[in-house]
Amino acid sequence: MTPMETLTQELAAHAARLVVEEGLDYGGAKRRAHKLMGLPARTALPDNELVEAEVRAYLALFHADTQPAELAALRRLALRWMERLAEFRPHVTGAVWNGTATRRSDVWLQLFCDDPKSAEISLIDHQVRYQARSINGLHGVPVDTLSFSSPCPELGEPIGVHLMIHDHDELRGALKPGRLGQPLRGDRQALVQRMQMEPTP
Repeated sequence: MTPMETLTQELAAHAARLVVEEGLDYGGAKRRAHKLMGLPARTALPDNELVEAEVRAYLALFHADTQPAELAALRRLALRWMERLAEFRPHVTGAVWNGTATRRSDVWLQLFCDDPKSAEISLIDHQVRYQARSINGLHGVPVDTLSFSSPCPELGEPIGVHLMIHDHDELRGALKPGRLGQPLRGDRQALVQRMQMEPTP
């Protein structure tokens, strides 16, 4: 391994610890790790696949006794919201989908709506207090996102839930696999299948 590869691996490991212990997203964790390590501004950041591999290694080493139950609780919470929002074709993504979530993780759902305002109206009808903002969605394009806290009795604390609002026509492209051939998101049925394949915590 070259010195540059070793440095990239170190950066990824630092970022992974921040993801798990502080609940940072990958981008924020990589930038924070870069700063904490005091590296030159031009130092290349590791890709998300390497960070995810380090997250899995960190979880196996330090949280193997608690993470599976926390992941299961968050997946059940995601399922409840996917059932409530079924008309908007919800797909779960992020750590809850890929299996690296802990109690510090939020639930990220991507909705594919005929009318972009319909999901917002649904939350209002269900008296859910939310905050609207714009963040990068598919292909790095900014999309409207509705964020709120949802009780998670199994974990004994509220969990952040984020609904990313996409146009219905974007669903086909969203189902394309990632760079390593893995699905980047899944609908309710796909999430249930993942849960059934994993051992009960």
